[in-house]
Amino acid sequence: MKALLFSILFLGLSFATSAQDFMNQFIKWNCTVEKIDESHANLVFTGKLVPEYHIFSLKHDPMAADGTGIVPEFKFKADKNFKTVGKVFEIGVPLVQKDELGTSLYFENKAVFKQKIEILSDEAFTASCNLFFQLCNHEGCLPPFDYTAKFKVSGYKASGAAPVSIDTTATAQATNIDSSGAKSTMDQAPAPIQQKEKKKDSNMVIFIAGFIAGLVALLTPCMFPMIPMTVTFFTKQSKTRSEGIFKALIYGASIVLIYVAFGLIFTAIMGPLGLNDLSTNVWMNLIFFSIFVLFAFSFLGAFEIQLPNSWVNKMDKQADRGGYLGIFFMAFTLGLVSFSCTGPIIGSLLVEAATSGSYLTPAVGMTGFSLALAIPFTLFAIFPGWLNSLPQSGGWLNSVKVVLGLTELALALKFLSSVDLAYHWDLLTREWFVGIWFVLFFIMGIYLLGKLQFSHDSPVQKLSVTRFMFALLALVFSVYLFTGMFGAPLTLIDGIAPPRTHSEDNFRWVNGGQETGLVEDSVSAAFAADMHPVGDGSILVFHDLEKGRAYAKKRNLPILLDFTGHACQNCRKTESTVWTNDEIRPLLQKKFVIISLYVDDRELLPANEQRVSKLSGQIRTIGNKWADYQMTRYKSFQQPLYVVTDHEGNDLTEAIGYTPDIKSYKKFLESGMQRFGGQ
Repeated sequence: MKALLFSILFLGLSFATSAQDFMNQFIKWNCTVEKIDESHANLVFTGKLVPEYHIFSLKHDPMAADGTGIVPEFKFKADKNFKTVGKVFEIGVPLVQKDELGTSLYFENKAVFKQKIEILSDEAFTASCNLFFQLCNHEGCLPPFDYTAKFKVSGYKASGAAPVSIDTTATAQATNIDSSGAKSTMDQAPAPIQQKEKKKDSNMVIFIAGFIAGLVALLTPCMFPMIPMTVTFFTKQSKTRSEGIFKALIYGASIVLIYVAFGLIFTAIMGPLGLNDLSTNVWMNLIFFSIFVLFAFSFLGAFEIQLPNSWVNKMDKQADRGGYLGIFFMAFTLGLVSFSCTGPIIGSLLVEAATSGSYLTPAVGMTGFSLALAIPFTLFAIFPGWLNSLPQSGGWLNSVKVVLGLTELALALKFLSSVDLAYHWDLLTREWFVGIWFVLFFIMGIYLLGKLQFSHDSPVQKLSVTRFMFALLALVFSVYLFTGMFGAPLTLIDGIAPPRTHSEDNFRWVNGGQETGLVEDSVSAAFAADMHPVGDGSILVFHDLEKGRAYAKKRNLPILLDFTGHACQNCRKTESTVWTNDEIRPLLQKKFVIISLYVDDRELLPANEQRVSKLSGQIRTIGNKWADYQMTRYKSFQQPLYVVTDHEGNDLTEAIGYTPDIKSYKKFLESGMQRFGGQ
């Protein structure tokens, strides 16, 4: 997907210039009525374009062009005086262009579209139609236009007169959406560079995107610890192989059902920001923390997790029905706990419902997402009989449970860390987090060497090579963690551990006096309180959009707009590995002003700034404000999301997500710099 924002062209226009006049600089519409017979006519749209610009054909397929290009849409206002016959059709053969984006079909110089109508009135009447279209050239595309045309049509019994051919009285405006979710005209806010029309995406594409997102979610710390719990449950419940397979299939189907149903119901009630709020809600994260600790203590041998006795009694009485309730309960637990990590991923799918007004599209995406989770869990649960043949206590199975228990204790801290960052408690600093992890993995290594035993363990008579290698891995990892307590980057756990700047002194003691590239002058002094260190402390960012833009204007620098989150793992990875890279760091320090907007910040907005958004509902916190801004402007809720803008807010590049490749990220930054310099 590659499109360039032409908002820079708008800067030369006077704010008094109407959207109609702006549109006429690129295309002029002449709309006429063409008589067919006494009761039929064609409404004809003829657009004359300036050189180099084109409008897309009705035959253009955005999916064949990497999602680029909006196909013209014609929406006729319902009227008792006429009805449309068939669909809008175009005159002539469109031009074909094939490039790295795919195949595009369009018209240059002149485009003609017609709609046949049946006249139902004796008297003359006015037919109204709204045309939504986009203009592009070889460099990129303008924001979409809305054009409303009114045709004066003669009644079919008018004395011998054919329907009249006239120019329309029309209004047009470039479509843009402000942070409140309302449409605005061009002189109110610049339009973002590339807003692909998501509803044009096929359901299959969205299904595949959801499926891939689900596979990625399997690697999150919320999902991994649920796998051993699933194995333990099915180990106890499956008496035969056929029974295990059937129950595993029920389990997988339950995961899909719960994710799709709960996600849609939750969004319908709380709006698209609901999942984001859930992922940083203090009480929900404390519950998740408790659940992980509970699982960990169970694996360490403190107790066995069992369903309530009342449930067991009902299952004994109703046999299969009770068993299915247990399976459904397991699937429900998986869905509940995982929402803390998968919320932003699912939120990107569910935001479709708010922007398109349809719940079918996010339902398809969530089906793909949940299938990606259900298939591995189902396949894993099909074979619990293999574990049934092993001793229920002692041996290697107990060792696996202990290792998983220690791992879950470590991962439980992620939930506390998310709340600590979002609410600015500053209790679980990086030193404490990494220190606890160091102790847990050091204990794991000692345990695997047989030097430490729990009550349900059997003595380790002989140390196998496999056990020794796992012990070595745990001990080496603990030493690696130990270095992080003194400022080492710890790339392996970026995003799980708090960022390096979230330490007791922002790592000023250990960052070696890392230069920030900040020019020491009166401008820097005036904005110093609004700049915050990230990564290794050598890069400064703003958290306030307006102050960041004001600073960029003073410096005459482009802006790297960064939609991020305290609980976003890939955001922290980018800051600690990509931004601090020797090829990227100098650009960010000297060539850009970075504005990082946290979509999950729980700090309350002043009462006079709290409001209700048409798109995302109640805006109460700073995170709500920036999440709503991201969704309304960029039609996306993924984090991180990066876009280069100028200090007036005009986008200079397309928005990109998590990009760990240094060359790609550098190319993205350089393209923004070039377009800023060319303004």
